[in-house]
Amino acid sequence: MIKIYNTLSKNKETFKPIQKGQVNMYVCGMTVYDLCHIGHARVMVIFDVVRRWFDISGYSVNYIRNITDIDDKIINRAIQNNESIQNLTQRYIDEMNADARALGVINPSKEPKATEHIQDMVFMIQTLIEKQHAYLAKNGDIFYSVRSFNEYGKLSGKSIEDLRAGERVDIDQNKHDELDFVLWKSAKPNEPSWDSPWGKGRPGWHIECSAMSSHYLGHHFDIHGGGQDLQFPHHENEIAQSEAAHDCKMANYWMHNGFVRVDDEKMSKSLGNFFTIRTVLEKFDPEVVRFFILRAHYRSPLNYSDAHLDDAKLALQRLYVSLRGFNIEHDDVDWNHPLAGKFKEAMDDDFNTPEAISVLFELANEINKNKSAPLANLLKSLAKTIGLLERDPEAFLKGDTKTSLDIDALISQRHEAKAGKNFKEADRIRSLLLANGVVLEDTPQGTIWRKE
Repeated sequence: MIKIYNTLSKNKETFKPIQKGQVNMYVCGMTVYDLCHIGHARVMVIFDVVRRWFDISGYSVNYIRNITDIDDKIINRAIQNNESIQNLTQRYIDEMNADARALGVINPSKEPKATEHIQDMVFMIQTLIEKQHAYLAKNGDIFYSVRSFNEYGKLSGKSIEDLRAGERVDIDQNKHDELDFVLWKSAKPNEPSWDSPWGKGRPGWHIECSAMSSHYLGHHFDIHGGGQDLQFPHHENEIAQSEAAHDCKMANYWMHNGFVRVDDEKMSKSLGNFFTIRTVLEKFDPEVVRFFILRAHYRSPLNYSDAHLDDAKLALQRLYVSLRGFNIEHDDVDWNHPLAGKFKEAMDDDFNTPEAISVLFELANEINKNKSAPLANLLKSLAKTIGLLERDPEAFLKGDTKTSLDIDALISQRHEAKAGKNFKEADRIRSLLLANGVVLEDTPQGTIWRKE
């Protein structure tokens, strides 16, 4: 049985699907006005693994991850770039998909755009107005009345009175209460807008996910996920909107991955420690980045640094080195093996990838000792369930080696030098190759090499 830490209950709970054998999961996706950053990479990889593990566990998974393709940031960036919003958003959708593919992320079942569901949002807003959970303000905007929903704060644990005391923003005279949030923004000059019963305008951010999750998964579904930064106010507001509109629970389980920190500081543009996925992939293999993300539990903070990625690279190389020389013909998991059972136990326990990866290293150690083909098959097949070790070992270990040297010829020269007891020359060749990013390893079967 799979157990999930539910942010809503603050407890680890046994997963019980609404519909037997089916998992309906919605994850908040990206706002496409710039390249994705390493925090986005974590969301993509984490919920890719969640989706994969449910699939491995015999569930049919309907995984929806939305795209926000209209908001203030997008409008401002399009104006700044002097390009259309459609061109801007499609360009960054394409870049996002390229990053996801590089990281080994399987496409979601559906990736809806906010602008494709304006009418769903309008209908939900109409319902909220009819149920007196929303109101038309003097300026033409529609606001959600936070105090109309008695359970507001149940996800974040924040009470309305605490929120009021902590408010630092100026009171908007159009609101009934400073905690109320916008559902529909009346049209402004030179901004995109859509028809509605209240005149032309565009949706607020929070209503998008409530409308799209309901459209694809129904009013009540299994799992809603996203980054920890979305827990409040975005997910809190989603619950308030959806449950007030539909008179039922929105999602049974709420999952949130932890923040990404950079050298133990919060990642932010203002601190100058903000890294796009594209920038990181210029220095590190995409599988190294995926492995680095999965070495930490998804709910824990992830501390990004070049040193940590270098360490992840060496660790992943160790796993690939253990698979060298084996002709693995199939990749079915032998779940009866004790180490496979240990791996499954870790993954069933709130997707504990660090513990699962430790099992992979146990297997690698045994393979290095015993040269066991069945264990090599088990290592590769288990790793595949979380999107690792899917490449040929030689391709990973030798690929993208940036040198004009004839490596094999130099290895032969070194072998001849050692045979002639010219160890100084042999050491010179080893050092030359190392300086060019090539590491030699002398084995009983001969000298092999890999990229540094």
